[in-house]
Amino acid sequence: MQVPPFSLSQQLADLGPELDEAALRVLRSGQYIGGTEIQSFETAFAAVVGTAHAVGCNSGTDALILALRALGIGAGDEVITASFSFFATAEAISAVGATPVFVDVDPRTYLIDLNQITAAITPSTKALIPVHLFGRPVDMTRFMAIAKDHNLVVVEDCAQATGASWNGRPVGSWGDIGCFSFFPTKNLGAAGDAGAVTCHDAALAQRMRELAVHGMPRRYLHTELGYNSRLDAMQAAVLNVKLPRLNQWVERRRQIAQRYREGLQDVPGLLIPDSSAGNGDGWNQFVVRVTVCPADISSNANHPPSEFGLPSSHCRDWLKQSLQEKGVSTIIYYPIPIHCQPAYANQHQGTRLPVTEQLCSEVLSLPIFPELSSEQQEQVIAVLRSLLIQTAPLDSQTCSVAA
Repeated sequence: MQVPPFSLSQQLADLGPELDEAALRVLRSGQYIGGTEIQSFETAFAAVVGTAHAVGCNSGTDALILALRALGIGAGDEVITASFSFFATAEAISAVGATPVFVDVDPRTYLIDLNQITAAITPSTKALIPVHLFGRPVDMTRFMAIAKDHNLVVVEDCAQATGASWNGRPVGSWGDIGCFSFFPTKNLGAAGDAGAVTCHDAALAQRMRELAVHGMPRRYLHTELGYNSRLDAMQAAVLNVKLPRLNQWVERRRQIAQRYREGLQDVPGLLIPDSSAGNGDGWNQFVVRVTVCPADISSNANHPPSEFGLPSSHCRDWLKQSLQEKGVSTIIYYPIPIHCQPAYANQHQGTRLPVTEQLCSEVLSLPIFPELSSEQQEQVIAVLRSLLIQTAPLDSQTCSVAA
């Protein structure tokens, strides 16, 4: 049996008639930009997030850019965030002319290390971006306290965390603005690129709405340079069909994550994530750390660093290939941290984030999506156990692990 890392096949089969009807409704309406589909989705999504306003846009990347622009972040400003994230987190900061400042992450949660933020704050720091990576919420109680103490605005990167919450409060409702992606693989996925921003402030919502349509408060009046970043009606129609299922899909992801924890907790050299203290994980990915190799790999003393001087990823790469050969597909999020990317080679030369760099050599995302069957998951667990328990004793085969 082949186990994909993600699949929409069953979801499309289950929702096919509703999606067909929604798509045809849009096509027959002749209104493909704006209209009732957009309005319905924005109202419903704001209610789910717990904010007064939601504004649809073209993508999660655009959501970050719109948020930073609306908050007045630009040239000369610094924005603190994590380097262990998708590139768009930092790219959006640079796109508005500001400078991303990276701090390391917690090796247990993979989320921004709250103990390192204060030391990174300078007179140029204007904003903080917590990344709810893999659908796991940052401790927003502590995070917002840091922001308040230093008078900084907060833009939540919720791209992978739709449906997640911290202490019962949805992500995207804590900071000044929440930024969401509806890329097809997300917890709430469209049929292409789509995104949204959420906030409590009406003026902020209006500014982002105008920025998304060329800085235009009314037709053919342009008060500032903006973007062409509208959520189109077809994507909104798809999201309107899917949104009512979000809670049950997230709950199913939590059940899958719990089964992984139960089935893999005693596997040597495999570090598995615990549930967050806030108990509101969205589990867009279930990411483990691979720290043990078979003897014939780990006994080789010559393991040169990988590209960009990062630690060798031979343990993780061996496991990924071995799983693939046995029908289990996995994904690596992310092999190169943002501060080591060529695009930031000059700006962040010399930056060292040891935990982030170590994670990038060890992390592996196991199959997780609501329609993953119990049989498929049991196959993943059985194959992992057979590979690691039988071939990788813990005596001298352990790779270095960030403390």
